[in-house]
Amino acid sequence: MLKTAAYAAASPNAPLAPYRIERREPGPHDVLIDILYCGICHSDIHQVRDEWGGSLFPMVPGHEIVGTVARAGAGVSRWKVGDTVGIGCFIDSCRECAACREGEEQFCERGMNATYNSLERDGKTPTYGGYSTRITVDENYVLRIPEGMPLERTAPLLCAGITTYSPLRRFGIKDGDKVAVVGLGGLGHMGVKIARAMGAHVTVLSHSPGKREEALRLGANDFIATGEPDAFPKNAGRFDFILDTVSARHDYNRYLELLRRDGTMVLVGIPEPTELHAASLVLKRRQLAGSLIGGIRETQEMLDFCARHNVAADVEVIPIERVNEAYDRVVQSDVRYRFVIDIASIKET
Repeated sequence: MLKTAAYAAASPNAPLAPYRIERREPGPHDVLIDILYCGICHSDIHQVRDEWGGSLFPMVPGHEIVGTVARAGAGVSRWKVGDTVGIGCFIDSCRECAACREGEEQFCERGMNATYNSLERDGKTPTYGGYSTRITVDENYVLRIPEGMPLERTAPLLCAGITTYSPLRRFGIKDGDKVAVVGLGGLGHMGVKIARAMGAHVTVLSHSPGKREEALRLGANDFIATGEPDAFPKNAGRFDFILDTVSARHDYNRYLELLRRDGTMVLVGIPEPTELHAASLVLKRRQLAGSLIGGIRETQEMLDFCARHNVAADVEVIPIERVNEAYDRVVQSDVRYRFVIDIASIKET
């Protein structure tokens, strides 16, 4: 086993602090990755603070990982030492069910193995994430980072990027489509960039009027402050597609009214339950759908797309010592738009 420096939460009420974990020696089809950068996702905070329930402690968070291959098992054919690679939200799955065979491992019928706060396929070994100096992963769950991508700005693509790319791609967003992005945070800002790269006319919908300038800077064509009295009636039937990135409770019915006939709204946030009126869908034959990250195949497709179109996250790079401060700032929406940890700041002891 490989002793590895990390940062972990010992309990829901404990701050993240230095910790040592053990990584397995690479097996025949494993690669050992030296981690360079790891993004901070809001779901890290939810799980560290056990806000979703079922958290496993001690917990080493982090599923937006970029690094380099340090060692490769004897049977590894896809990777070599020195390759720049990424790890996203899961590190294994059953590989046998219909979802896995179709490259949709995130929907594994026996349960995907999350990068952290989960168990390996053996059902007993805990998984630890990217707030650590290295990780050992099966070669089939590793992603290639295209040459020339800024690594610190690429890390958030492994979650925020694929979370927004997947529904835009799946529902066929194309040149000229009128797309609205609800919310301008870590997910929303990636939704704006990716939809624009697909050729869409993009409008940001936000309750914060002060985000207008930022939305336009990120590439949006228009901005609607949803708190204005006439915002919804004035824009009824305007959009082909709405990407809803907000995790706070809000009224889906009002946003559905912004869709044209046969329009689609996709949820990627998971807020508290809200009432849905059937008429919001039935009267204009609208669709309401959900989407969860993406499989390995689609995540690689997303990375290649972002490389071709020069799309990357807007980030604030921090040393690991500031991670608890960063968590508080994320909760306060005080980041533009993703914190990324420089893993070189984790000291080996």
